[in-house]
Amino acid sequence: MLNEQELVKACQKNDRKAQTAFYDLYKSKLMGVCRRYTRTPEEAEDIYQEAFVKIFNNIHTLENPKAVGAWVRKAVIHTAINYYHANLKFQQNTEYENIVLSNDDYPNLLSTLTSEELLALINKLPDGYRMVFNLYVIDGYNHAEIGELLGVSENTSKSQLSRAKELLRKQLKQLGIVSYERT
Repeated sequence: MLNEQELVKACQKNDRKAQTAFYDLYKSKLMGVCRRYTRTPEEAEDIYQEAFVKIFNNIHTLENPKAVGAWVRKAVIHTAINYYHANLKFQQNTEYENIVLSNDDYPNLLSTLTSEELLALINKLPDGYRMVFNLYVIDGYNHAEIGELLGVSENTSKSQLSRAKELLRKQLKQLGIVSYERT
């Protein structure tokens, strides 16, 4: 079996067996990313497929095979965002200054949930909120980057995140995980 860097080099030469192995190697790792950005498993599968078409079409541009993991993950996230833009309307509603900030206790609270429970909660969020929440909290993008990726202002990104957190807090309260009220 080829290691990851050898797979990249073989894929750069259009080796079909290597492409299949590469695709399968990342599927379990990145389908979860696709699921966080979609409402259904079918949409996630579509995004994964589309991402890998792009990956294989552009793998020749990857100069450092050691960086393949981050490169592939970024391609999947960008494909999910493009899918979102092509299929949904982004809800831009309020300015950030009108939102009261909340505690950043999400890493602790969310770590008490299974990945399936977290995915179910995130999937209940409105589409714009879900996109910003995923990009900021889970994938580590900052608001300026999110604004650029989604074509919204930095303040809209902050507003969407604040509202996503508030909705998640309400969902967590209903589950008995959060017992305090927001002030």
